[in-house]
Amino acid sequence: MALTLFALIIRLFRISNPHEVVFDEVHFGGFATKYINGQFFMDVHPPLGKLLFAAVGLLGGYNSTFTFKDIGDDYLASHVPYVTMRLLPGFLGVLLVPVSYITLRNLGVSNISAILSALMLTLDNGFVTQSRLILLDSGLIFFTGLTVMMWTDFLSNQEQPFTFTWWYPLVMTGVSLGLAGSVKWVGLFLVATIGLSTLQNLWTVLGDLRVTPRQYVHHFAARALCLIIIPGFIYCFLFQIHFWALPNKGGGSGFMRPEFQSTLRGHEIEDTFEDVAYMSKIHLRHHATNGGYLHSHKHDYPTGSKQQQMTVYPFKDENGEFLIAPPLLVKNDTGYVVPVTKLQYLKNGDIVRLIHVKTGRKLHSHNVKAPVTVNDHHWEVSGYGDDSWNGDTNDNWIVRIADKSVSHDDPRPIKAINTRVRFIHVNNRHCGLFSHDKKLPEWGFDQQEVTCAENSGRPGAVWLIEANTNPFLPPNAKKVNFKKPGFFAKFIELHGTMWSINQGLTGKHPYESRPIEWPVLNRGILFWTEKSNGPRQIYLIGNPIVWWTSTITVLSLSVLLVAGVLLMKRSVPILSNLALYKTWNASLILFSGWFLHYFPFFLMKRQLFIHHYFPALYFAILSTGVIFELLTHKLSRASRMVLAGAFLAIVFLVYLDFSPLAYGNLMHRHHCERLKWGKHWDWTCLTSPEDEHDIKPQVAGKVNHIDDHVMKPIWDKAKLPRVDNSSLAGAGFQGPPIPTWTGA
Repeated sequence: MALTLFALIIRLFRISNPHEVVFDEVHFGGFATKYINGQFFMDVHPPLGKLLFAAVGLLGGYNSTFTFKDIGDDYLASHVPYVTMRLLPGFLGVLLVPVSYITLRNLGVSNISAILSALMLTLDNGFVTQSRLILLDSGLIFFTGLTVMMWTDFLSNQEQPFTFTWWYPLVMTGVSLGLAGSVKWVGLFLVATIGLSTLQNLWTVLGDLRVTPRQYVHHFAARALCLIIIPGFIYCFLFQIHFWALPNKGGGSGFMRPEFQSTLRGHEIEDTFEDVAYMSKIHLRHHATNGGYLHSHKHDYPTGSKQQQMTVYPFKDENGEFLIAPPLLVKNDTGYVVPVTKLQYLKNGDIVRLIHVKTGRKLHSHNVKAPVTVNDHHWEVSGYGDDSWNGDTNDNWIVRIADKSVSHDDPRPIKAINTRVRFIHVNNRHCGLFSHDKKLPEWGFDQQEVTCAENSGRPGAVWLIEANTNPFLPPNAKKVNFKKPGFFAKFIELHGTMWSINQGLTGKHPYESRPIEWPVLNRGILFWTEKSNGPRQIYLIGNPIVWWTSTITVLSLSVLLVAGVLLMKRSVPILSNLALYKTWNASLILFSGWFLHYFPFFLMKRQLFIHHYFPALYFAILSTGVIFELLTHKLSRASRMVLAGAFLAIVFLVYLDFSPLAYGNLMHRHHCERLKWGKHWDWTCLTSPEDEHDIKPQVAGKVNHIDDHVMKPIWDKAKLPRVDNSSLAGAGFQGPPIPTWTGA
């Protein structure tokens, strides 16, 4: 209880500061808004954390009108209950501290060693920062810690199988395992951690001569039920809640296939005519990546032909509308087009031009290398010509049904949505309209690259025709009709799209880092700076003493494990010592937890940031208590308390020194510069006051939160005098403006 109270003070101190949108609150606050409004969105993370933010937002009276559009947007002006929403990760961060303590006690670690790790966790500035904002990481790490706590509780009750004290922690391990994986996919790494420990546990049970074969089957079935079926059910059920909560069309609808979109209210799929004909206005959806629609805009390639860009864009808008026009014909070296005056259905094998409706440019390819994929098999696709010029034959494309059972000369009609098609370039019959997961650089707005790729039979050259309208079709023409998908079909499709988007996050970011840098705390992330380059900032950086110590201790665990295995092979009774046995057993769980939450990131090529290390860091911090236990178990209790106290005093002083970066408090420039222990710690000190004496006049900058939306003011707003903030400018006032009531 003392640890929890101390953590409550550390984690929730001035949690209302700043009263502006910080870092990824842009995303997760925005997703909570979409849940409340029921607007379908797309995110790479499972739904639990965002559902919880939406729930606490509703409980706090949030009216779901704030957009969370930009970092620095003011919460107070829009009466957003942001403090209530921040309290959710705040309390989860607080509860993680007693969870860590209980976990180590379950592993047989002494009280002093468990307190040591728990206080290191409490005083880590990185964990403090993460647990004070509307972010998913606090929930992920809490459920990770809860899973390990319940599992170690289960392991400590092995002598009482199939009793309540045995079943309860086993069931709760499965429940919390499902919850961890439902916040972020990183939580699924925990499945491997618990799985390895389960195999070791089952091996131990198998070696127990008191356990009959029938009883062993029951042991296996109990673990399968609790650790596979229960987490799987929870994970699936939360996605069902996700679908129930988002019944309406929204910004993420364009990522999903037409069948999925048909399950959303307000969709446009049922208004699509089935028959496609010349002069139809269509949207072309890329089938293989599910990345969006063929798209163009009034921006040119900076290289190659320097003609208008053609891309794939996730959302259906007017820049994705194309007209199916008849081909350009050539006679006597003169190009001409046969006008369309009546309904002419589009058939397999027809030659067409695709004209971008908004700019009049034709879909075009030629003997110019693609902008990103510059090998011999990819050619640039661009927008060429305009309304005043017919263009050339490089604008002509053959439409083919993407079905091997349909021959090239089969004049089968092309249908919207239900017919998958390819567009083969007329002047290069081996080249087809193609897209893949590669993104264009910043000049292409990070949109998906489109090329004309040889070997046009590959999946990336398949497209769907959507949103088909035609002036020659009668109003009662047949509309597209298809069966709406059920839960599992939607579940599978959504996961495929989430995975595809996740893998596509490969662009550069100024604060990204690689896994090799994380254990040594090479760099952090700038979360927020005060508007107009003010002196306050929030920078995600851990407590260096905590990080470096935990890295040393978790690597020590690996040495301990290897040494234990080698000595056992030589029949050396090292594990007959109780302290050594407890340490070795705890090392198996903690080191596997650290390794399995850290090593997989080395295999990823997507954007990575230091906050991805926090689940692994949790296990590393717990390992410090285990190593301290091993090194000091023969010392007196007083000596151990002195050693632990001295170390924690250093940790606390470093926490205080770095705390302005976690809480967004003011600090003078000398202090700010002194904190830059690492050469890559790149927060700014240019706007900080010159020395501590300059801070005192800025106390007025600490906003008096007259309405932080935890409760309504009890005074009459009409009687509150208007404050003229401009009068403070000449008095050295550098903080955010004092909130004023409009219409007073």
